[in-house]
Amino acid sequence: MKIIEPSFEILTPFSREDALRMLQHIERCARICYKSEGRTTADSASEFVRKISGTFKHESVIEHCSVSVLFIVDRGVTHEIVRHRLAAYSQESTRYCNYGRDVFGKEITVIRPPFWSPCDDRFALWENSCLAAESAYIQLLEFGASPQEARSVLPNSLKTEIAMTANLREWRHVFRIRTSGKAHPQMQQIMRPLLVRFQDVMPELFADIVPQ
Repeated sequence: MKIIEPSFEILTPFSREDALRMLQHIERCARICYKSEGRTTADSASEFVRKISGTFKHESVIEHCSVSVLFIVDRGVTHEIVRHRLAAYSQESTRYCNYGRDVFGKEITVIRPPFWSPCDDRFALWENSCLAAESAYIQLLEFGASPQEARSVLPNSLKTEIAMTANLREWRHVFRIRTSGKAHPQMQQIMRPLLVRFQDVMPELFADIVPQ
């Protein structure tokens, strides 16, 4: 069994230059509402988008741009992520992935829980339960069970990969909810650093979100 840390990768080109192009696209679309296209300049997008979404709360216009993120987390986290309906998802399937095969090292991979240190008795109990689940899973495959049948014994901590594509307005909603201190610790663990990345690249739309 392999134990790894959660991680993410932004799949959409997402440098500051890319962000500026998104802001220019949003400005182009939003100015249609006011027929103010003639006020567009080479560097007007940043302040325009900051004002229209922040001061005037006209957030529908920021739905014109989307960002895709690949999350490597446990299945418990993805069960919460997919509740955000205004997004598209593609997830690693336990129906078709056979972790007993060589391509997976003939083992399962699980996500380390952040709430227990390796020297904690509770961590040992968690690790042993995952090992027992792995053993049962492999034995079921050896007895002729299909992956979609054998998966019934896999733990919530099983590592999974999920690509999420959402527009910028939805990302604001996700960050407001999932970086909160009331969110699950593993959700905060992955969403807070992702928010920082969004804030670094596109402060016009994300600098105002402060985890509470």
